Amino acid sequence: TQDIWLFRKAPADFSFVSGSCTYVSESYYDRPGEPYGGEYNIFSSIVKEDPDFMVWLGDNTYLREADYDSESGIYARYNHTRALPELQALLGGVHHYATWDDHDYGPNDSDWTYPLKHITRAAFDDFWMNPPFQVEGINGVTNYFTWNDCDFYLLDNRWDRTIESDSGSILGKKQLHWFLDRIEGSKASVHFVCIGGQVLSDAKIFENYANFSEERAYLLSELENRGVDNVVFLTGDRHHSEVSKYVTGSGKVYYDITSSPLTSKGAPHDYEGNSYTIDKRIIGTRNYAHISVTGALRNRIIQLKYKDSEGKVIQEYELDFKD
Repeated sequence: TQDIWLFRKAPADFSFVSGSCTYVSESYYDRPGEPYGGEYNIFSSIVKEDPDFMVWLGDNTYLREADYDSESGIYARYNHTRALPELQALLGGVHHYATWDDHDYGPNDSDWTYPLKHITRAAFDDFWMNPPFQVEGINGVTNYFTWNDCDFYLLDNRWDRTIESDSGSILGKKQLHWFLDRIEGSKASVHFVCIGGQVLSDAKIFENYANFSEERAYLLSELENRGVDNVVFLTGDRHHSEVSKYVTGSGKVYYDITSSPLTSKGAPHDYEGNSYTIDKRIIGTRNYAHISVTGALRNRIIQLKYKDSEGKVIQEYELDFKD
């Protein structure tokens, strides 16, 4: 359990791991050709990090075509993923928090119209022991938790997602309103915002938030206007990893740590043209993000290391919130 520090002493340093896109192959249901999932030893490498917890950023299991219209199929897919031998030590060794994305919510690129979303949400709740509350008036998997002096927001980018357009919505009005009010009133040193797809990337490609340009612009401008500092988006989905740095007009610095994939197939995506990528460095192989939070209250330092399935460092960064 967490240390009780408030009004007593400085908050402790801590570390956690984030990642997304866990595909566990099952030949009968998989697409033809080379297996899409692999390097499951990545979970053994994560265990060796001895993190305080892990944040799962969506596509934590991959529903297959045979599962989409079947409650028993949905639960069978969750059970198949969770039975992976390499996962057992990790599942039993640290705290786990999760949000979802399209492949554990429903079919590829799913939006609000998916008819079995109440069943996939029930399966999600059964398999992920997030804090046991429901945000009033919001029906998806929206949640949050606090670790020491940092807040973590688990946002749902599927339940209210509209058809893709500049005027469309990913979060929906109620969830967006709740999130902005909650983060504005928070006294956390760092705000970690966990959501399936990339937020800061300005590449209008695949399912990036940039494709919903009006809501994305509103979100970022409201964070700035409400005086919210020290925001780190934790995102997945993309089958590549990168760090984006965004500086607002008033000089506030926001980051997007994208970590993907864990066991799905990777892709470099060097062609996308995200103008906020730090040093244009993109990882296109299986990896996870190891994140350490150190330093004094209100002046935390974020140390990030991307590591491969063997636990070897691929890239590392030290993130601060000064322009």
